[in-house]
Amino acid sequence: MIDKTVTRFAPSPTGFLHLGHAHAALFARRAAVAAGGTFLLRIEDIDGPRCRLAFEDAIFEDLTWLGLSWDGEVTRQSDRRAAYGAALAQLSAAGLTYPCFCTRKEIAAEIKAAGAAPQGPDGPLYPGTCRGARGDARARGEAGVSEAALRLDCTVAGTALGPLSFNDRVAGSITVDPCLFGDAVVARKDIGTSYHLACVVDDAAQGVTLVTRGDDLLPATHLQRVLQAALSLPQPDYHHHGLVMDDSGHRLAKRDDARSLRALRASGVSPAEARAMAGFPD
Repeated sequence: MIDKTVTRFAPSPTGFLHLGHAHAALFARRAAVAAGGTFLLRIEDIDGPRCRLAFEDAIFEDLTWLGLSWDGEVTRQSDRRAAYGAALAQLSAAGLTYPCFCTRKEIAAEIKAAGAAPQGPDGPLYPGTCRGARGDARARGEAGVSEAALRLDCTVAGTALGPLSFNDRVAGSITVDPCLFGDAVVARKDIGTSYHLACVVDDAAQGVTLVTRGDDLLPATHLQRVLQAALSLPQPDYHHHGLVMDDSGHRLAKRDDARSLRALRASGVSPAEARAMAGFPD
């Protein structure tokens, strides 16, 4: 028996959707429909300080205007904090995490003092300042803070989990580098989780079998595959597609209001024209 394909579109309500979001949503929807599957909508609103209800309302308006519908109820990350807490407890019980009391300023200063640092997809990797202390009282006092982030000890995780891989429908089978992001944060001090942890926990809970997203997120799959394995979560298939670029060859961002769906609609662009601009002509 072949499992039903389940895809999802998971925007954050931190700005208005643009043509790149339209492409991602249309791609995920088409992949589900082509396989007779299910297309889900998830609102990734865990980053409370940056999220706005007006942007969430705009997501629903823009997707409906674009001609997109989704199956079932909308999932909101802000309703799922208990699930993230349980996942973090599981990682910690397995000895895969440690508390980090460093501030961004302290991390930057240590990297600068070292003269060089290993580079990851997002820039210099965390130098491991708190790794040896494992969050004891001395480390807490030296950092001068009362709360900690949680980091994944990538070396310990890599040893414990053994070789891992994931399948991308464009690039094929990819061997996971568990330390591609170094000791990545899996729970921020302010929100109690991270994008990567919430993403894999939610995908598993929603039964997502095919993750479709921009190829700029392909590196993130290395870290997310480690978290899936550590949490004994199902492994989905992946399809990292190309991005919609602006006239200068840069990927679109939420600050590019001229390419937002709201701005296009206001200028008289039709839904069909917007779909075509996003790479999906009718």
